[in-house]
Amino acid sequence: MYDIAGIGIGPFNLSMAAMLEDVPEISAVFFDKNQEFVWHPGMLIEGTDLQVPFLADLVTFWNPKSQYTFLNYLHEQDRLYQFFFFRNFSIPRREYNDYASWASRKLESCRYGNEVESVVYNGDYYELTVASNGGRETVQAKHILLGTGSVPLVPMKLDSVREDDVFHSMEYMFKEQTLKEADSITVIGSGQSAAEIFHDLLKAQKEKKFELTWFTRSPEFLQLEAAKLAQEVFSPEYVEYFHKLDFEKRLSAQEDLGQLRNGIDQKTLTNIYELLYHRSVSGQQQKVTIQPLTEVQEIARIDDGYQLSCRQWQAEQKFTHRSAKVVLATGFKPYMPDWLEKMREEIEWEDEKRFKVYEDLRIAFKDKRENHLFTLTNIAHSHGTGATNLGLSVYRNKKIINRVLGEDRYKASGHPIFQQFMPEST
Repeated sequence: MYDIAGIGIGPFNLSMAAMLEDVPEISAVFFDKNQEFVWHPGMLIEGTDLQVPFLADLVTFWNPKSQYTFLNYLHEQDRLYQFFFFRNFSIPRREYNDYASWASRKLESCRYGNEVESVVYNGDYYELTVASNGGRETVQAKHILLGTGSVPLVPMKLDSVREDDVFHSMEYMFKEQTLKEADSITVIGSGQSAAEIFHDLLKAQKEKKFELTWFTRSPEFLQLEAAKLAQEVFSPEYVEYFHKLDFEKRLSAQEDLGQLRNGIDQKTLTNIYELLYHRSVSGQQQKVTIQPLTEVQEIARIDDGYQLSCRQWQAEQKFTHRSAKVVLATGFKPYMPDWLEKMREEIEWEDEKRFKVYEDLRIAFKDKRENHLFTLTNIAHSHGTGATNLGLSVYRNKKIINRVLGEDRYKASGHPIFQQFMPEST
């Protein structure tokens, strides 16, 4: 019988596994169906960086002396001097993936190649059916930690498309070579992933000569709000303020913070513009189309590629666009496993898709059970714009650990920032 069984091993559950090395009272096991740690491998484009400082690693906000810090990883890889002269708080995305893979191999509680097929609550504990190459086994745990992450979101209709021609951005690195051999490519999306893919293709276009198009539904190509005061919404203090708002106000607040959640890094936008500008010198022809305000409603296969049915929504003008290949950088949605859906009638819901989540990450059950199902997935509506922010991982995990221990042993917040979100009580 484990105290915690974690389902899915992404950065958040990996952080929990590393933190629990310092909490011997809690026994834990973590399962992932993949054979090893993988973190958006299809988007590990050379030259792309994390959008948070390296201090948002697995454990630094928990214990800077831990063996699982990013700096200790550099030390063990004999890369400290290289990083010292790199002089950058933002680290390459590929290096973060290497670091997390390194940590995952050290943690005996992480079991890869193990897929959780079902979870059943028996009144005093949860019973998990876990499948692996060795067959199936039953595992019992007092609490569950859901970290199943997200899956691609495809908002438009797809008609007879081939997966090698029209695919989500998460597949980009696996298909970029054949993609770049096409005569025309369209990128759809408004966020950082769309911009990084467009920039990578723009660099390749000089040699490959394909036509390149970028459509986004957004009214403009928004730059990520990087002002230091603005970034304080990714703090424990803001999360605690946000959680106290009623449901409708929380949804509204999410929309108001769009540039903090979905903006594009200034460096990426600058690189794109400068590359376009240099190519425009002396009137060079550029086979590039960049168009905001454009909703792609359907992608259908035609003889020589694909026809995109589009609408410029502000001018209310419909048009079609032909492309040999299409990359859908259209974002993600939370992945909810089938076994959780079977618990639907037992759970308290805020609307049809979003369950109620307490401040300490417990899903709210109608029976007020003592054996909790904690979630790190599908919490944007309850914990705000930092729901997927790596810098808040330790904070969230501290909340969970305290609940499992039954005491506030670890101070979850109290790291003052320079602004407040409510007037001081009088």
